[in-house]
Amino acid sequence: MRSLPPSPVRFEHLTDGLGIGTGTPRLSWVPAPEAGDQHAYEVEVERRGHTYRTGRVAGADHVLVAWPDTPLASREPAVVRVRTWSASVDEPSAWSGPSTVEAGLLTAGDWAAVPVGADWDEDPAAERRPARVRRHFRTDDRPVERARLYITAHGLYEAEINGTRVGDEAIDLGWTVYLHRLRYRTHDVTALLTPGANTIGAWLGDGWYRGKYGFDGGTRNIYGTDQSLIAQLEITYTDGTTTVIPTDDTWHAAVGPILTSGLYEGEHFDARLDEPHWATPTAPSDGWTPVRTGTRDPATLVAPEGPPVRCTEEIRPVSVTRTEDGRHLLDFGQNLVGRLRVTTDGPAGTTLTLRHAEVLQDGELATRPLREAHATDTLVLPGTGPYTWEPRFTLHGFRYAEITGWHGDLTPGAVTARVHHTDMRRTGSFECSDPMVNRLHENVLWSMRGNFVDIPTDCPQRDERLGWTGDIQVFAPTATFLYDCAGMLDSWLADVALEQLPDGTIPWYVPVIPGEPMWTPIQPGAAWGDVATLTPWALHQRFGDLDLLRRHYPMGKRWVDLVERLAGPDRLWNTGFQLGDWLDPAAPPDDPAAGRTDRHLVATGYFAHSARHLARAAHALGHTDDATTYGTLADEITTAFQNAYVRPDGHMTSDSPTAYALAIAFDLLDERRRQAAGDRLAHLVEQERARIATGFVGTPLICDALTDTGHLDTAYRLLLQTDCPSWLYTVTMGATTIWERWDGLGPDGTLNPGGMTSFNHYALGAVADWLHRVVGGITVTEPGATALAFRPRPGGGITWARTRYETPHGTAALFWETTADGMKAEITVPPNCTAVVELPGHRPDRIAPGTHILHSTDLLRRIVSEA
Repeated sequence: MRSLPPSPVRFEHLTDGLGIGTGTPRLSWVPAPEAGDQHAYEVEVERRGHTYRTGRVAGADHVLVAWPDTPLASREPAVVRVRTWSASVDEPSAWSGPSTVEAGLLTAGDWAAVPVGADWDEDPAAERRPARVRRHFRTDDRPVERARLYITAHGLYEAEINGTRVGDEAIDLGWTVYLHRLRYRTHDVTALLTPGANTIGAWLGDGWYRGKYGFDGGTRNIYGTDQSLIAQLEITYTDGTTTVIPTDDTWHAAVGPILTSGLYEGEHFDARLDEPHWATPTAPSDGWTPVRTGTRDPATLVAPEGPPVRCTEEIRPVSVTRTEDGRHLLDFGQNLVGRLRVTTDGPAGTTLTLRHAEVLQDGELATRPLREAHATDTLVLPGTGPYTWEPRFTLHGFRYAEITGWHGDLTPGAVTARVHHTDMRRTGSFECSDPMVNRLHENVLWSMRGNFVDIPTDCPQRDERLGWTGDIQVFAPTATFLYDCAGMLDSWLADVALEQLPDGTIPWYVPVIPGEPMWTPIQPGAAWGDVATLTPWALHQRFGDLDLLRRHYPMGKRWVDLVERLAGPDRLWNTGFQLGDWLDPAAPPDDPAAGRTDRHLVATGYFAHSARHLARAAHALGHTDDATTYGTLADEITTAFQNAYVRPDGHMTSDSPTAYALAIAFDLLDERRRQAAGDRLAHLVEQERARIATGFVGTPLICDALTDTGHLDTAYRLLLQTDCPSWLYTVTMGATTIWERWDGLGPDGTLNPGGMTSFNHYALGAVADWLHRVVGGITVTEPGATALAFRPRPGGGITWARTRYETPHGTAALFWETTADGMKAEITVPPNCTAVVELPGHRPDRIAPGTHILHSTDLLRRIVSEA
């Protein structure tokens, strides 16, 4: 009897293989858990009317397996299936379901399109009215086999064919270092064409390309002044002939009903000016003029490496309050990133104003933390009956919204918050017996969703929203557990490498845009620059992508080489501008970098940590000489660190929790002084009554440092503290996301007076990685999750926890609960993984793939299902 089939094949780190940017996409599948360990596989590729099979290939490989056939040509599709063999069954499994992959435009010569946009005078220093562009065309009478739209823009776009929207992506195609890399997307639009007359058109928006963006209200025209569409519609008929309709001088442009649009400002839409059928063959031609054409090097057009931004959830308000002056205040119960969709009616010219904020102050929207991000959308009604609208080219961070000008009653369902973020596949979950810890974990999850909007941002609401390198560096282990973010972060790291300065300096944020004097000129900074070494390694650990590690290795090497030059022969990085333990609660409001910890201690510690990880990457990639060189360098830095910053009794020269946590977590101490440092760290935590005394650097490390030096109870005290500053203080204050500052709201609800107060900032949520590994009990111990440890360490009165992680090999899960006589645990090990279980009070024990129920009192194992 044939075993169950493996999962359908996935290509690279994408959920959809349409328009893939390589002719040799790697293949991944998950063996059926019931089939046991995979011992061999066979891949089938159907293309051009022929079938190619690899034959039986011995081995357990099923993650990012090399493309088995000759490379795909541009536009070429293929259908791929796989079947597997296990040790317990002689016959192969049933074939997986078919998966289709289709190459995009792989060479510059495939492109005929040029940028097209409005050909009227504009003031580049002012807000400009977005254009719409379109072209009428005809299809032949012959049957259409397929039609593909390859599309991108200088700015943002939303395309239509014959009045129907193309795709469901939002703020497409996101933000890259546009001058070097501009993504394009491939759409299957076969079903949207009709015989004879057709029309293709697109709404345009400024976005990051020429919109106002950055600090102090932002800078315009960062990448250019044109707002242009670049698109190529290719129609293939059943007889094999093809018609190409590129953007060129045959297109026309006109102003649309969007009067202004900005990522910070919001959108102003006058529905009276809209012609709903503007992108159809029968639309009037009044006001449409020939486009202005531009230039673009097609070699800079690249296919996406990760999923797009989409609406992933809709939330209705939990309360609606009408003020005395007729405004409506809506609470959605969750701080989120997205925009409102409204359905309303009223006389022509009725103006609705939609404002957004994360928190309230004295019953009103607290907009001061938004700084110059006005976050205001405006709709002018057409007066033709019920009208449904949401903005196109803006996103806001908010829990609360205020609507002014609503005509009549605001009924349930009339206003919906639509949540937007990069549409990544969820891979990890956690819950336990403590509801407040569960809320904390949900807050981490929501902050990741709100800040993974094409790039990993620091905050989604104010006039910033930048790809800060330090934030994602500390959060990457948490992010890679919660979601399959490999493709998205791989793409962003490619931009980090492009923005790396010739001397090896990594910018504070990527993409780089004009900033405040503090960030200009760009200087190398520890923890932030170390994203070049630590984040590629974190991705490799979770996803097992050696090619990803190889692509980003040169960037990491340039970074470590730079710091080595700055440190000099004494191996101490004690020069230059550093952020240190950013936002230590003890730091003064006007200098968030001036915490309790010597900034150069932090810098040297990170220097050692990066050198060690670079050596590990070199070893994994087979760079033997580099592995030796950087391993030796890491040893030398460690010795220098000990001599400079660690006293003989194990106390640090900076007697701060971050100093001890960093030294312990980065393995910078010998065993004798390590234990002394751990004891001192625990004492400092107890001295602060388990209130947080760490910033962006120390907070992700402190619970592990306590745990690993025998102070698990103190780590739990720190986790469960509810006084400010603490993780659960924010929960007691009603937080539904992670705050930038521990005291964003005072106990009386007063807003922090600082000019930097975000209520959606994921960095301090990096503690969730400790929740997953220590409370939840699942640790990845080998790259690609080929080896796992199930090692729950309960404490703090938590009586049970449930953790689940979708590894590249299948589901890993652990449910444990304390009983009157010990601990009971149910463990699931995915196929093709080795695993170790260690219940409290017992030595580690190996377990096989399958599901196991264990009890710590007698270690009696009952196999529920065994491979």
